[in-house]
Amino acid sequence: MTQTTPTPESRAATGGPPFSELPLPETVLANLSQLGYHTMTPIQAASLPLALAGRDLIAQAKTGSGKTAAFALPLLMRLDTARFDVQALVLCPTRELAEQVSGEIRRLARAADNIKVLTLCGGSPARPQRESLAHGAHVVVGTPGRVLDHLDTGALQLDALATLVLDEADRMLDMGFHDDMVDVASACPADRQTLLFSATYPEGIARIAARFLRQPQTVKLAEQHAASKIRQRFYEVTPETRLDAVVHLLRHYRPGSTLAFCNTRQQCRDLTDALQAAGIVALALHGELEQRERDQVLVQFAQRSCSVLVATDVAARGLDIAQLEAVINVDVTPDPEVHLHRIGRTGRGDADGWAFSVVSPNEKRRIAIIAEAQQFEPEWHALAELEADTAPLLPPMATLQILGGRKEKMRPGDVLGALTGEAGFTREQVGKISVMELSTYVAVARDIADKAVRRLSEGKIKGKRVKVRRL
Repeated sequence: MTQTTPTPESRAATGGPPFSELPLPETVLANLSQLGYHTMTPIQAASLPLALAGRDLIAQAKTGSGKTAAFALPLLMRLDTARFDVQALVLCPTRELAEQVSGEIRRLARAADNIKVLTLCGGSPARPQRESLAHGAHVVVGTPGRVLDHLDTGALQLDALATLVLDEADRMLDMGFHDDMVDVASACPADRQTLLFSATYPEGIARIAARFLRQPQTVKLAEQHAASKIRQRFYEVTPETRLDAVVHLLRHYRPGSTLAFCNTRQQCRDLTDALQAAGIVALALHGELEQRERDQVLVQFAQRSCSVLVATDVAARGLDIAQLEAVINVDVTPDPEVHLHRIGRTGRGDADGWAFSVVSPNEKRRIAIIAEAQQFEPEWHALAELEADTAPLLPPMATLQILGGRKEKMRPGDVLGALTGEAGFTREQVGKISVMELSTYVAVARDIADKAVRRLSEGKIKGKRVKVRRL
């Protein structure tokens, strides 16, 4: 995915200390200001002074907290741009997070000349990656398996590595990457700086930290969500009416963008089928999807061309979706911390959000434990109170896929220019544009989607005919 970092407005609204308090060059501070980074988020304020001083770090931080800048700035400060060797390596659990992190590092690196950032992930051919490595890179961002593949073939050399970052380390453990993380860390020079970021701190992370970090400083921030911004409501249902209850909630509240959490893949599939049968545009995100399918699901949700994303906790970790109006707990999690992570996806920045939980009688004890841990009184409501609007719940946008991406040097401006120029659409009818390795995805207003496919197919982008389809 491309840009999913906080908006400049939400960054500025954090009200933390200014970046000018940090020992950063004027050119870097000017670039930060231009990008909308004016004051530090809590995780940045706590970790940047330590990381810039060269300390190893264990930072407990969730997606959307500003953690990318918290490790990107220190690793950029340690680069010797005259050396065309890999000097920083960032391991991420998923391809989309790696793409997101790469994009943000490139933006933060604009203050310096010719810093090359390379993304190494599965789901893309390895040969072009090997060729890019042969031409040299300063920073590599990748998934553990693919990074290890390039280490094993000798294409990736880490002799000059100054910084290793383990981003969302707990999620890498969840996904079975423990041995790969250990092997990659073992291949790094002993005198490097290591920065470990993790939303939770399970035993496996503690063991990795003890083995690979040198006298680390620990930064842990209490995660809090303003009760006034996230309005929680609980609905008691029987197990057999659970899926119908979700449909009923969506038809009453009609949120534009909803993330629905299930505890199992089968429940994800069942709910997605039930929502689609009810005329609600829904897609499922779980571990059985191929990378290409996962990319397309996430793009459609981020581009607001899908009303409901149905996901398991592991599949949804690392997602930072803007303008998420509601979260629905279709199954109650037994873990209060997971519940907090789930509902914290909504109510970001200045926006308010809804968090609904459908609860069977045998799950009420879980709600009591969560409420006690987080010190709130659950607000119980009856589904019978809700009036369902049976009109289709349609998303405002539709997503078009254009064959051709970064490999063909496609840029968002090229697509926007084609749509607002020759094709004759307005800027307001075009939404988010996501450029990936081989494809580009663009959101357009739902009512012009088919016409946009025709116009783009008949015209040219960057002087060439392109293949376009509506997802």
